[in-house]
Amino acid sequence: YYVMDAAQEVKSRINIEDVISEYVQLKRAGRNFKGLSPFTNEKSPSFIVSPDKQIWHDFFFFLGGDVISFISEVEGLDFKGSLELLARKAGVDLSQFQMQNTSSQSSERLYRVVETAVNYYQVQLTKNDAPLRYLREKRGYEKQTILDFRFGYSPTGFNNLTVYLMSKGFTEEEMLQTGLCIKRNGEVIDMFRGRVMIPLSDAQGRPVGFTARQLKDDKNSPKYINTPSTKLYDKGRQLFGLSMAKEYIRKSGYAVVVEGNLDVVASHQAGVAQVVASAGTALTSYHLKTLQRFTGDVRLAFDDDRAGQEAAERTIPLAQELGIELSLITIPSGKDPDELIKKDVKLWQEVVDKPVYMVDWLIDKIENATDLKSAQGKRQFTTKVMAIVKQLKDQVEQEHYLRIIADKTSTSVDSINKKFTEGSTSPVIRLKKIKAEQVPVQKEVVEQRLREQHLLGIISAVVVLHPIISSLPEDLFSEDARKYIKDNKQLQQID
Repeated sequence: YYVMDAAQEVKSRINIEDVISEYVQLKRAGRNFKGLSPFTNEKSPSFIVSPDKQIWHDFFFFLGGDVISFISEVEGLDFKGSLELLARKAGVDLSQFQMQNTSSQSSERLYRVVETAVNYYQVQLTKNDAPLRYLREKRGYEKQTILDFRFGYSPTGFNNLTVYLMSKGFTEEEMLQTGLCIKRNGEVIDMFRGRVMIPLSDAQGRPVGFTARQLKDDKNSPKYINTPSTKLYDKGRQLFGLSMAKEYIRKSGYAVVVEGNLDVVASHQAGVAQVVASAGTALTSYHLKTLQRFTGDVRLAFDDDRAGQEAAERTIPLAQELGIELSLITIPSGKDPDELIKKDVKLWQEVVDKPVYMVDWLIDKIENATDLKSAQGKRQFTTKVMAIVKQLKDQVEQEHYLRIIADKTSTSVDSINKKFTEGSTSPVIRLKKIKAEQVPVQKEVVEQRLREQHLLGIISAVVVLHPIISSLPEDLFSEDARKYIKDNKQLQQID
């Protein structure tokens, strides 16, 4: 593979400032451009783009590189994915550089199959009054919402889509590989028939499958049918609505995860666009890693029942492992987001803005379901809550909840600590008062980073000061800044 040749060709056909300006509002600053970091909600611009060198640098996070690395950071893609995205923008055919093998060429064909099906279903929606009325009147979707999410309709015939795709030059094997068609009695027929079609897209907005909903409720048939697992679609990796929500997630600083795809649609229409759905499956580590590329604050809007509680419990260790702040949005009156939005849009925004930390939410649920006046109830409560607390990585946080257990059960701290450490191979957590100096002061950390940012910004902006950086004492900077100065030489490349 001639990777470097391909990368060089792509970069030669695009201007870095044009690509980055799609994500950051840039202003001319001499020979360079400046803007606010797209990775934080800063007030003073610390993001520099150099058209001469075709590089960028974020002085707040000590990140930098070329246009490919920028796309990798902002879109959450690997090198190959970033290069492919930029190649499409630049009009570069990567196959001429032997970047695509037979397998990847096959994948591109499959993407085209699904995209063609999306277009076909959209046209069918305009020709059928019943599904249009369902979307406009029953679901309350505006015309623009229907267009944005690319809703469609699958006709009731057995092979309408199959015949259409074959007329466009696609093979039976390609149609089967996308899950759009199935083989029955030796004949290839449509997978979806007589349903409202909701395209499922990857993080870059490319359709990879569908959720198909019944037009009329029929107890003999499932209300929703999803595309089966294919080369393009994996429900353990797919987050519905991510391509439309990711910029809003980054700007708001948090992501909301709901259970239903149509909850996402309703929320976006209501103006709360940092919302995605877990594609009808439990949240996986891959889902959380994907969201972590844009935020460390994930808020779940799961059903307020036993199933929702169990789903939340399963998510805690995954979030703890990744260092994600996990909380839960409590929806009043047992409604789902779609119902709440129809009733009161402002109330939906309010509950989104006031999430409850996941552990606190679970403790409250367990407490309400337990008789804490009885010895048996106290035992059940402590056992269940301790199982959750043991999943927490931070010992200070563990101590906080062990004290809560002791308080709610009117039990001594020593007894709770003993039960917590029984049969555990983890270090014993001593419940003692934490000295103030043991806890880092966040304000001081932020102020130190700002001072470093300003100093490095001045040095980078004034050419004659560039040599000074090598003479500055290392202990003048925090660990991150020292590592940047030592390992990355991009300060010398800005000019």
